[in-house]
Amino acid sequence: MHPAAAVCLVFGGCCSNVVFLELLARQFPGCGNIVTFSQFLFIAVEGFIFEANFGRKRPAIPMRYYLIMVAMFFTVSVVNNYALNLNIAMPLHMIFRSGSLIASMALGIIILKKRYSMSKYTSIALVSVGIFTCTFMSAKQVASDSGLNEEDGLHVFLWWLLGIAALTFALLMSARMGIFQETLYKRFGKHSKEALFYNHALPLPGFLLLAPNIYHHAVLFSQSEPFQIPVIGLTLPIMWFYLLMNVITHTSALAAVPEQAREKSGRFRLSPR
Repeated sequence: MHPAAAVCLVFGGCCSNVVFLELLARQFPGCGNIVTFSQFLFIAVEGFIFEANFGRKRPAIPMRYYLIMVAMFFTVSVVNNYALNLNIAMPLHMIFRSGSLIASMALGIIILKKRYSMSKYTSIALVSVGIFTCTFMSAKQVASDSGLNEEDGLHVFLWWLLGIAALTFALLMSARMGIFQETLYKRFGKHSKEALFYNHALPLPGFLLLAPNIYHHAVLFSQSEPFQIPVIGLTLPIMWFYLLMNVITHTSALAAVPEQAREKSGRFRLSPR
């Protein structure tokens, strides 16, 4: 793929994906599970056809390693979804997850004993300051926008703190998954498309645990106002249209992201010194 096309797909896909996600979450803050399930199902079906060749192609990396990776991937996805129910605003959700660079560097130093150049340490420090500033301002906004008495305001703030803790946990788990994936690539070679397929196909049974929540939001989506899709003239509930566009833009961004960063939280690898 030409670099310019890849850049357009990544930025266009990621930015559009966040727009449609916010449209969904603004209407139904707890809809993260149905969004994630739809993304996983679409990528799993596409990978089963084009990568796994309808199950006839054997994986290059042993399945037991994929099961470990999938457990981490599924946990990260679900925890990030539930953070939106804990008074976490979408802009803070996005900015906080950009701290994956910090988590990747920290765990790389601790687990892999890596060392980085001073310019990378400085860059990470600047990113950390930006995330801290955004988090601090979000905390002030939660306190001021609650419009409740002191006791209820404290309750809202404590839920927000729990949301920050959930995002922090997901951030560290995502970084740990990146390190695990890096060690697998060094041992078995890079098989990014295969990993993308198994990372999305194997967790699908886990969504049975979330089936009531997914079904509930599917009913709510079906009851939303009708929307006619331009050009093709097809009419469907507007929330299903937002979900469809979210899945399409998510997939287009993944198709262009390099192997070293193929994970929807936006993690990019750091080159050690």
